[in-house]
Amino acid sequence: MKAIVVSIGDELVLGQTVDTNSSWLSRELASVGIAVVEHITVADDSAAIEAAISGAAMRCDLLLINGGLGPTKDDLTREALTRALNAPLELNADWLRRLESFFAQRGRPMPQTNRVQAMIPRGARLLDNTAGTAPGIDADFTGGGTSRSCRIFAMPGVPSEMKLMFQKSVLPHLAQMGAGTDAGTDAGAVILSGTLHTFGVGESTIGEQLGDLMDRRRNPSVGTTVSSGVVSVRINARFAHRDAARAELEQTAGLCRDALGDLIYGSDEQTLASVVADLLTADKVRTVATAESCTGGLLAKMLTDIPGSSGYFQKGWITYSNQAKTELLDVAPQLLAQDGAVSESVVRAMAQTARQKSAADFALAISGIAGPDGGTPAKPVGTVCIALAHAQSVLARTFHFPGDRQTIRDRSAKMALTLLRFHLLGKPAPF
Repeated sequence: MKAIVVSIGDELVLGQTVDTNSSWLSRELASVGIAVVEHITVADDSAAIEAAISGAAMRCDLLLINGGLGPTKDDLTREALTRALNAPLELNADWLRRLESFFAQRGRPMPQTNRVQAMIPRGARLLDNTAGTAPGIDADFTGGGTSRSCRIFAMPGVPSEMKLMFQKSVLPHLAQMGAGTDAGTDAGAVILSGTLHTFGVGESTIGEQLGDLMDRRRNPSVGTTVSSGVVSVRINARFAHRDAARAELEQTAGLCRDALGDLIYGSDEQTLASVVADLLTADKVRTVATAESCTGGLLAKMLTDIPGSSGYFQKGWITYSNQAKTELLDVAPQLLAQDGAVSESVVRAMAQTARQKSAADFALAISGIAGPDGGTPAKPVGTVCIALAHAQSVLARTFHFPGDRQTIRDRSAKMALTLLRFHLLGKPAPF
């Protein structure tokens, strides 16, 4: 079974909103053995939406549409779908009553524009929406003068509504259609996926260490992607049965772990900060403090984004200016004048004082040149010094991060977490 996902909205084609729905739907479909062969993004244009629906339905067995089911004039999916199906819109009285009740419970009359949300093409089925006012549409497409048929599910574009509708109303239909038992492809009927995350070395280095595991003829397949400095290893297992896919996925993940070792910090939904938090609270709770300059509190934010962070996070200082470094963290003016704010000696002093003043087990300090200005030939933009203070000593290192200001700040904070992670593992960073 082959599927196409169509996402609708001006905000998507103009780049104002990132289309996360398509990637989420692709993962969900893969888990039940349905291969997505295309992602299509269409503006709020009725003719373009109709053409996208008609064309896609002739190339796949399953078409998932998200977006354009609202009550306003730029919500055109219902109208375009009606023309593609060559079926008139009909009022669903039950959903109209539900809409009227929805507004009545909130003490408001229902705007007449919402009435269109109770309209679906003749012969189609309504999909329940327990999180909003726009029901989904389940329809069968036959066209082109052939025996070609395609099942179409149209859902709202709001991610929370779409996900709930897919899980409650679409997945059961897919099971009835035979998803997970016969995908109609040579690769197999079930696709299970897993992801391993690394930080600290480039994608090419990860690829070299994985070696033949990345052979494109291999099943499970192994590939790499990069996002915000994190190099992720993605594993896809395509097999006829779920048990076999799961076993092969786990075996390949084990081979990847053997090849990459401690460069892998986590898997799937784990973040670098959550892994560090787990290490800080394993066996006994150990505490950490932060002293930041160029990152402006980003490191502290990453640490405190994790639920339960009050158990291990002590204090944080943002000492952006030299004066603040002196007044709040006792960095000697002579040291700043001699070595500059971006130096290992200064971050070492920042970390030592932060640890002493907070009484934390560890302190991380960052000072760097995030740009776009401020660089020199000796210390170009992207030069960042990071220190880790603990009871035995203070480790300080200098890094050179490429990218724009946001990227440099993000990688600086993640590298500080990485240095702490390796220390908690009792190992030196392998880079």
